[in-house]
Amino acid sequence: MSFKTILAILQGKEDAARVLNCAIPLAVKHEAHLIGLHAEALPIPHATPMGIPDTGFIEAGSEMARERAAEIEAIFTKHCTSGGISGEWRAMESYSGDSAVSGLESARCADLVVAQQRDPEAQSIVADLEALLFHSGRPVLFVPYAMKVEPPFPKVALAWNGSSESARAAFDALPFLKAAKEVTLLVVDAETNVGQDDVFSGTAIAGALARHGVKITIQNQRSGDVSVADIIQNHVADAGTDLLVTGAYSQSRLKEFFFGGVTRSLMQSMTCATFMSR
Repeated sequence: MSFKTILAILQGKEDAARVLNCAIPLAVKHEAHLIGLHAEALPIPHATPMGIPDTGFIEAGSEMARERAAEIEAIFTKHCTSGGISGEWRAMESYSGDSAVSGLESARCADLVVAQQRDPEAQSIVADLEALLFHSGRPVLFVPYAMKVEPPFPKVALAWNGSSESARAAFDALPFLKAAKEVTLLVVDAETNVGQDDVFSGTAIAGALARHGVKITIQNQRSGDVSVADIIQNHVADAGTDLLVTGAYSQSRLKEFFFGGVTRSLMQSMTCATFMSR
């Protein structure tokens, strides 16, 4: 199994290089076709004080959008040329200008989507990254906004809670798991989340992955007074993890919005590349 079509979501110049620094090596390794996608917002209708459409204002906005898209396309083309890969550029327009939402149709036809974690200080459109997880049906590799990430990922942590989402993530991430030198299956609160005691928790999925050639060990932890998200993040930091693999939103998105949850916490605080499936 390999990734033959990779979609890079490029919201703006701020994230383009960081996303491509991750996507290009993946495209090289898997001999994949890389699609770069960027969306601009449609021009906002504007009228003069007399109520006459201000075509000059609208055209100026359109010209600025075209210039931004051209700058990002130039960054994409330069990276593809230097990497010697097959690349395809897709420029789009939408009411929101959100490249993540505009890229859903393209994402559904890709093996892997690469996007940057939301940067609260970015000048580009705020991306609805959760839309990629909920509506694309494809795995998403998130790059932290505060650090440079480049494959390969020799140390991988697989967060396992026995849910359908974590199962999908485990098998969607097989190319990464098989290539890793070390994979840790991290189970937190096994009796509560997986329905097994610490002795047996994770053994079935570890065995299934091992038959694919994955070098995997199991680590069981109890959260106590610490949140599950904090346990995972502490493990990532202590182990020097290069890639975290996890299922996304095994409880409802609405519940996580109001009460918090593992996925929402990991999306907000990301210290390594994070692969999510749902």
